[in-house]
Amino acid sequence: MKQYIILGILVFLLGSCDSFLKEYSQDLAYAETFSDLEEVLIGNGYLNRSTGFSWVHTMDDDLEEAVVSSSYTEYENFFIWVSYPCTRNNKVYKDETWVTMYKNISAINVVLSKLKDITDLPEEVERLRGECHFLRAFYYYFLVNTYAKPYVKESASTDLGVPVKTTEYIEDIYFKRNTVEETYSLIMSDLEIASRLLKDKKHQSVFQADYYAVQALLSRVYLYRGEYEAALQAADSVLQGNYTLLDYNEFPQVEASPANMYGMHDIVPVSVLDPSFEETIFTQGTGAFAGNKHGYGIANGSVLSVVNRFRASEELVQMYYKEQGGGTDLRPTFFMYINQRDPANKRYIQKQVTTSLTTASSEFLLRLSEVLLNKAEALAMLDRDEEAMEVLEELRIKRIVATEYKPLDVRSGGKLVELIRDERRRELCGEGQRWFDLRRYAVHPKYPFSKEIVHDHYFYDNSTRKVTYVGSYRLNKYGEEPAYVIPIPQHVIEFNKGNIEDNETRPNREAFVRF
Repeated sequence: MKQYIILGILVFLLGSCDSFLKEYSQDLAYAETFSDLEEVLIGNGYLNRSTGFSWVHTMDDDLEEAVVSSSYTEYENFFIWVSYPCTRNNKVYKDETWVTMYKNISAINVVLSKLKDITDLPEEVERLRGECHFLRAFYYYFLVNTYAKPYVKESASTDLGVPVKTTEYIEDIYFKRNTVEETYSLIMSDLEIASRLLKDKKHQSVFQADYYAVQALLSRVYLYRGEYEAALQAADSVLQGNYTLLDYNEFPQVEASPANMYGMHDIVPVSVLDPSFEETIFTQGTGAFAGNKHGYGIANGSVLSVVNRFRASEELVQMYYKEQGGGTDLRPTFFMYINQRDPANKRYIQKQVTTSLTTASSEFLLRLSEVLLNKAEALAMLDRDEEAMEVLEELRIKRIVATEYKPLDVRSGGKLVELIRDERRRELCGEGQRWFDLRRYAVHPKYPFSKEIVHDHYFYDNSTRKVTYVGSYRLNKYGEEPAYVIPIPQHVIEFNKGNIEDNETRPNREAFVRF
């Protein structure tokens, strides 16, 4: 029976059978003790340190192309919002995001099932169960915000979400998509269970979930659902933990040595996402903007001199000058690297300067500054404007040059909400949240916001070493087109014999010339 259970979860939605399945099923088949199951969860339930979902950064308004080599990335089709982005040279490739998420969910379901048979170590079993429920909630959160419409209370019970599976055994059915409401119901249930199980349990490490990680994610999910009192309560729970905001005034600016070929010393950013900092609550997976990360970060390691394909958009850079005078916001200094070889002296998001196993993720990251922003947003939605402003000041005083710091002018209503959204963009850039934020802002019942995004696209010719402007691509406002939702993978639809309904067809976007 054990083998059938394992095979059942592994074939679920994967659509292919490769060498991984045999190896993975053996790992689970021999997992009998608590230690075995914890090892399985860490190895197959948590995201591997080389796993990332970098495409989520390319669709929003925080990046622009910086083509300085011929290096192709699979993110290019996401950048220009093509009809089916998982293609290259007109050939469809497997959507690894979907596969990875459900593969990890499958492992979690098996671990949860097998934990029922462990009768000793009750406290440790509860802790591991709590970690399982937290991870499953995090993965379904990522899935539903990628492959489904954003949460709208009035339509969530009919909007298509993603397939939900919580059992480890074979079901003789082809899977269908649950609704957005059903998907979120599981997310909330899992997080509530995780909160209860992990409360007062010993924290293992920043790479394993604890009670405060659960509360931090709850504060985010409650915002998405418009449950502001609950979001506030969850945020305040995190603030009871032993976390401290970094003060960027205390960070030194370091010049790279030796100088580059032009005799210039590049400024090396501080790794502000170092998991050892007391601002980090939880992280897993890789960092898209760490050094040596193909397509995003610095291509040349510790001597920061060569950049890759995407850089910070001019609009994002200017956001740091919106509230304070030029140069007083320290975040551009520590979030971005200025490449001296770039004639335009453009900035590249570089919140980490290494791809070491000790770096933090940029898509599965929870840290104190986000919790404060979640709290400020919840307070603003509850018309507690003065308290919201106080929370913003608590964050900003650690991010602005101390000698130049001036309190913000008091705002309320829509102006306050705009300020909080701007602050989220400044603080959380490169952390995989901007795309999801743009989606939820667009359907906000009280303060809706949607914008048109234009991405300029270039081509690098290897033979001539010249960059050619191909054209520009426009993403219309939310509601005017369907490209804010990623298509269901073709291999999943085929595997389930068409029982899984695809999202609305995205248009074949045409380039236009704007300069």
